[in-house]
Amino acid sequence: MPLTAVTQHRARLGEGPFWDAPTQALYWVDIAGKQALRLIGNNVQIWQMPEHVSAFIPCASGDALVTLSSGVYRLDLDSPGLEPRLTLFCIADPQPGNRPNEARCDAQGRLWLGTMQNNIGDNGEDLPIERRSGGLFRIDPDQRVTPLLLGLGIPNTLLWSDDGTTLLFGDSLDGALNRYFIHTDGNLDNAEIWYGPDQNGGPDGSAVDAEGYVWNARWDGSCLLRLTPDGKVDRRIDLPVSRPTSCVFGGEDLKTLYITSAQSPRNHPLDGAVLSMRVDVPGKLCTRFAG
Repeated sequence: MPLTAVTQHRARLGEGPFWDAPTQALYWVDIAGKQALRLIGNNVQIWQMPEHVSAFIPCASGDALVTLSSGVYRLDLDSPGLEPRLTLFCIADPQPGNRPNEARCDAQGRLWLGTMQNNIGDNGEDLPIERRSGGLFRIDPDQRVTPLLLGLGIPNTLLWSDDGTTLLFGDSLDGALNRYFIHTDGNLDNAEIWYGPDQNGGPDGSAVDAEGYVWNARWDGSCLLRLTPDGKVDRRIDLPVSRPTSCVFGGEDLKTLYITSAQSPRNHPLDGAVLSMRVDVPGKLCTRFAG
C-alpha cells in the first residue's frame, strides 16, 4: 500500500482529520502551529488562528466549528486566512489551563469534545503534563454543554457504534482505548478496557471502516493498527512518520485513508505531513455539526 504526502505542508502537530463528502474536502489542524487547513482538489487553504486549535469541523449551516483554547468558535469560511472571522459559540470546559484535544460529531451532529491540561508552550514547545484536569463534553446545536467525564489525561479517539449505544474513547496517558455504554439519558457507564497498552506506541486518533474495524494511529509507534470489532490486532501498517496522530477515510469511494502526523525528535522527512493511502475496505462517513 503506497503512501504519499498530499501537500507540501508540514505541521508541528497535525491532528483532527475530517472528510466532508458533500464538498470532497479534507479538513485538519496544526494544533501547535495554530492553523486550520482545508484541502479541495489540489488547493490548500490555511486560516491562522489566534490560539491553539484542535479540530476544524464543517457545519450544516455552511460555516465551520474550530475548537480553540478559549472556547468553541464558528469560523466564516469566506474570511481571509490571515484575518479569520470568528464568533464564540460556547465555552465547553471552563477549567483554567486546559485546552481542547479530540473532537468529533456523533450521528446526530452533536460535537463531543475532549480536553486536557495544556501541554504546548507559546512557541510550540512541549510542556509537561502534571495533572489529569481534562474532561469529555457533549455540545448540542443549541449551545447546551453536557459534561460526561472528568479527570482525563490525554483524550483521544471518539467512535460510536452504529446503533449509538456504545462509545470508543481513549486516554493516551493510560495507553488504552476504552468502551463505554451510553445510557438512554446520554450519560456514560463505567469504562471497560477495549484495547490496552502494547509495544506499538501509544493510542492516538482513530477511524472506523465499513466492517467495523478500527484503524488506530500509534503515537511514537510509526504505524497504524487495524483492530477487530472485539479489540484484537488484525494487522499493523508501518508508516514513514514517527508520530501518526489520527486518520480518516475519504475520497469518492471512501477508500482513501488520510493520516495526520506530528514533528518528532527523529526528524523524519515526512513528519508533520498528511499522508494518504488506498485501502480495500471503505470507511464510514464523517458527520457535520448539526448547527
